[in-house]
Amino acid sequence: METKSNEIELVKNQVFSTMKIVELNTEGITHEESMVFPNNEANCMNWILGHLIYIRNPLLNILGEASVWDSEKFSCYNRGEIALNRKDEFINFEELKSYFQQSQEKLEAKLNTLEHFNTENVNDISTLCLHEIYHAGQLGYLRRILGKPGAIK
Repeated sequence: METKSNEIELVKNQVFSTMKIVELNTEGITHEESMVFPNNEANCMNWILGHLIYIRNPLLNILGEASVWDSEKFSCYNRGEIALNRKDEFINFEELKSYFQQSQEKLEAKLNTLEHFNTENVNDISTLCLHEIYHAGQLGYLRRILGKPGAIK
């Protein structure tokens, strides 16, 4: 039996670890709390989680999977958007968590079927994994700003 390439195993571990960090940092956060913009300027939890999903879709697409949502409909979560100006378009935080879970299931299922990545996609996949790690960590700080105990022990 052929073993999977190390790059697949590495990405599987990063995707799984990101999911755990996101789950821990968003646990017990209400929709109202997810809509708090620190200093009335920094991105809120709702936008960051939505943005994670928005950018996960290209990762799914690179791997040959369909997006979990229509990017046009959810463009308020796109990179470069001023979240505060589009907050009325944000969806319920529990619904966002459900989309994140769907993206997780699709990613894990797809990664389990692959033997290797296409060489031309390796840099993009690596950058998209870094993007996830970056924003998952932001959720930890936002959790503390909301007065919740830190979730990563």
